[in-house]
Amino acid sequence: MGQRIAADRATRPLAEVDGEALTVRVTVDEHATVTGWNTGAEQLLGYSAAQTVGRSAADLLAEPIPEQDLRSLSELPRWHGKLSVRHRDGRRLEIKVLAHHRTPETGTREWFLVSALAPQQPRPSDDALVSWSFAQFPSCAQALYDTSLLLRRVNDETEQILGLTEDDMRGLHLEEIWDSPDADQLAQGLVRVLETGEPQYREHFLRAPGERREHAWSTVLSPLRDQAGELRGVCHTARDITEQYWARKRLQLIAEAGRSIGTTLDVMRTAQELADVTVPELADFVTVDLLTSLDDPHEPPPAGVPAAGHLVLRRVAHQSVTPGIPEAVLGLGDVDEYPEGSAPVESLRSGLPAVHRTTDAAVAEWVARDPARMSKVSELGTHSVMTVPLTARGTTLGVAVFVRYHLPEPFQQDDLALAEELAARAAICIDNALRYTRERGTAEMLQRSLLPQGLPEQAAVEIASRYLPAGAHAGVGGDWFDVIQLSGARVALVVGDVVGHGIRASATMGRLRTAVRTLADIDLPADELLTHLDDLVVRLSTEEENAQPTGRYPEIGGEVGATCLYAVYDPISRRCSLARAGHPLPAVVSPDGTAEPVDLPAGPPLGLGGLPFEAAEIDLPEGSLLALYTDGLIESRDRDIDDGLHRLCHLLTQPAPSLDALCDTVLADLLPQRPADDVAFLLARPHALDASQVATWEIPDDPSFVAQARKDAVAQVEAWGLDDAVFVTELVVSELVTNAIRHGQPPIQLRLIHDNTLICEVSDGSNTAPHLRRARTYDEGGRGLLLVAQLTQHWGTRQSTQGKTIWAEQTFEPVPPGHF
Repeated sequence: MGQRIAADRATRPLAEVDGEALTVRVTVDEHATVTGWNTGAEQLLGYSAAQTVGRSAADLLAEPIPEQDLRSLSELPRWHGKLSVRHRDGRRLEIKVLAHHRTPETGTREWFLVSALAPQQPRPSDDALVSWSFAQFPSCAQALYDTSLLLRRVNDETEQILGLTEDDMRGLHLEEIWDSPDADQLAQGLVRVLETGEPQYREHFLRAPGERREHAWSTVLSPLRDQAGELRGVCHTARDITEQYWARKRLQLIAEAGRSIGTTLDVMRTAQELADVTVPELADFVTVDLLTSLDDPHEPPPAGVPAAGHLVLRRVAHQSVTPGIPEAVLGLGDVDEYPEGSAPVESLRSGLPAVHRTTDAAVAEWVARDPARMSKVSELGTHSVMTVPLTARGTTLGVAVFVRYHLPEPFQQDDLALAEELAARAAICIDNALRYTRERGTAEMLQRSLLPQGLPEQAAVEIASRYLPAGAHAGVGGDWFDVIQLSGARVALVVGDVVGHGIRASATMGRLRTAVRTLADIDLPADELLTHLDDLVVRLSTEEENAQPTGRYPEIGGEVGATCLYAVYDPISRRCSLARAGHPLPAVVSPDGTAEPVDLPAGPPLGLGGLPFEAAEIDLPEGSLLALYTDGLIESRDRDIDDGLHRLCHLLTQPAPSLDALCDTVLADLLPQRPADDVAFLLARPHALDASQVATWEIPDDPSFVAQARKDAVAQVEAWGLDDAVFVTELVVSELVTNAIRHGQPPIQLRLIHDNTLICEVSDGSNTAPHLRRARTYDEGGRGLLLVAQLTQHWGTRQSTQGKTIWAEQTFEPVPPGHF
């Protein structure tokens, strides 16, 4: 039956129940022509539908309606009162009429008139309906319907809600009293109660006749039974739960904001989440603008805003109920000046949210200065605006503006309180994102400043390197690499990884890298260098454990751990000495194109203390390739280290035009997305020095052979075409060979190396290292090493298992005047 009622409304205004017309229904178009006529109207006036449809409604009136009244009726959504009509037999009838001014699906405005057929006075049975209703249900807005679903009685609250008296409504159906789709749904519910005898519970959010604002209603449609249990009618009970509804909606919106806002540490994403969660639940259009003073990630934000003048803001988010966001006059990332006195500026300066009508001076004058905004406001019919400052931890960040034009209700104080709560949550998340961005930027800047800014020029190896910071969630870490020139044309390759992320890890990485360079400068073997580095990490860990964390520096405290791989390549012997401390195995590619990990002793991670490290030596012939890396390159959530290492070895054998191109190929394959951990990657292609670039002499333990050593060295330097270096070389060879004979032990060896520089080395079997000192005026000795140090660019001593080597290095650039 409910479906039939809905169908009748959709197709014709002639409602009948079981073939009997219960009410009069007539439709009249805007030109006063009758377009619909049901059997109830025929029973009341005696005219059939064929006799009235298409006829002027004025012909049915017993007296004309004044023109002034007709003009006033055209503006009303509904009218009720008495009409004098003429029966077909000439009788004059006074009938009560309820007329709805509506726009059906055809889109043409019309009047829908309804009137109850007799009897229109209270029936004796109505009192029984009322007594049963008040006996079975609490007092609230109630309407009582008989089994024909005609309204019999209503209470005072229902009359106030509908704006009609009981006499105006008695004898009509619900959908005739209240002409709306919501009434159709309730009418179907009444039918359902009659069919099943079971109550129906519903919640509606709708606008009652005569109301400007929609209300939330909790309705109960309940069967009314007599003492014998027979169904005699239906009670429609309605409670206004608007406040409870909005309180629930506000709680739901706040809960949704808690889930949706701040899912990342990205400033623009967080601001967009605020805009997304408030449209369309709270506003039709939302913008979020931040002060441009926040643009510099390395500078802390100012605590306040300037006391006077305009403010420059950057649009970071907006959202609209209309696709394409046509309301926006700024694009994301654009900057705009908000003038003094405008609503956003006033909220930013006062720190207080505000609600405005577009006619208020703070909005009207602001919009009037901007033709683009004025056009949007006029075109859309914007009527209400809220401005809410975004502040967190005493810092003003920006302002959120909420606009309504589609929702007819203007913003209320409850809406302002909700917007303030949501903006406060978003401001904290935005501030967190800004702080994270600043701290991450500082850490990245620190980390990159601690990494090599440029690799040294040397002929021993061809180098390509890459460093990738971790993704946003992990933060910067402590991965590093280095290439260090050593004496004797050798080069050291280092890759390390400090446990953890953040500034603490970066700072620790810088300390370890400095320590490695210092230890490498004294030419320690790989295993001894790691032993000294392990001692340093133990001391650092002890210092960290004894430090007291504070609120400002919560990262202080805790253990320090790291891994490291140290390799030294000698281009003369083509040998490479490697040692590792808990670090992944390096990979080597042979000249024949096969790649495999280098079999090295594992070695404990740095910081355990007291455990030995072992070095291993491998040959690196011309055309081979050595790859050093941190675990972030080969290990991920969906790939273990073994699989990653196998994949890396395969990629290293792929042809590439250069080492840089090979680096890119490896990273693109192993790390298609931003890595979860830092990655340091170093590729080294070793080169061997030609035999013609090295000259070696065995020196007898006899001072008389110093002259021959000088002569041989000068001849070799001249053969290399280094005439400018003859004088210094002769002096250096003389001093170093003389010292070796006087203070060292056999065997004594002299070696000259012609690389990018000229290196002079004198080795002997003693482990006693010389010390540079300044001779006094009357001292007969002590000036040799001082002269060597002043005439050459670098000099030093390195120990070996056979003794020591003293070396001095000359560059081919002219020595600046006054250097010595």
